Amino acid sequence: MRIAVPDLISNSYFPAIAAVELGFLKEEGIEAELELLFPVPRTMEALRDETLDFVAGSAHSTLMAFPNWNGAKLLMALGQRTYWLLVVRSDLKAKRGELSVLKGLRIGAAPGVDLSLKRLLIEAGIDQERDRVQIGPVPGVTGAGVSFGLAAAKALEKGEIDGFWANAMGAEIAVRNGIGTVVLDIRRGDGPPAAWYHTFPALLTTERKIAQDPESVAAVMRATRKAQRVLQADPSRATEAARRHFPPAEAELIAELIRRDLPYYNPLISEDVVAKMNSFAKNARLLSGTIPYEQVVAVKFRYLWTT
Repeated sequence: MRIAVPDLISNSYFPAIAAVELGFLKEEGIEAELELLFPVPRTMEALRDETLDFVAGSAHSTLMAFPNWNGAKLLMALGQRTYWLLVVRSDLKAKRGELSVLKGLRIGAAPGVDLSLKRLLIEAGIDQERDRVQIGPVPGVTGAGVSFGLAAAKALEKGEIDGFWANAMGAEIAVRNGIGTVVLDIRRGDGPPAAWYHTFPALLTTERKIAQDPESVAAVMRATRKAQRVLQADPSRATEAARRHFPPAEAELIAELIRRDLPYYNPLISEDVVAKMNSFAKNARLLSGTIPYEQVVAVKFRYLWTT
């Protein structure tokens, strides 16, 4: 079984990583291979092309390979709310929520992830062109094996960008090294309220996988839900789960980041959240019409969210 994430050395999709590395998938009788495939549009394309079985990624990004939600389904939330942070270089002395600091800056954001930041700025009254806010890829960050948050923090330190929109691992490294200041942490209430619902980390698969192998789909969901619960009971298990893939410094950081995320470890995908995410997707020109909840979420497996 091949499970991919678009950002590995990160807290973003960690329950899926823990499900593999703590042996919960093996307990379900599934031999799983965890892969890093960056950026997220490429991850979703690999799922569509059936070189992957499951993806743990940003929910809205599914639309980049499955137009109008045709051919794929969200199985469960790995966490709630938009989960990226906006960081700028520390010498700007930015205050929390002070988006005016972005004027004239170069902000690094991964493909697909950048759509949320661009929409957030519109919702906050920032005009990219008027205010000369440049949002684009981090220089030199290419290839399937990139963990974006780490790369963004390094680029900020080198002065190649003035800020970035990325995961909490990249933000934490930038803050601890004295090179970055967090301006927005959307998940925890910063920024326009609509931005909370742009996306969320999700486990997903194809409709074909659901039809052909529903038992394996259910098993992967059970293992991932168990990982959420185990981490909630003992966040220190995150260090154990990270050691095979994370550099030593980041492996030591991950348990604290997971501890902060635990209030959001709810697998529920509500109709309201899907409607608000789809509204964002329309504004981002990823979605062309009104899509029913049942076309987005694999409702036949909802019982596993509470079992």
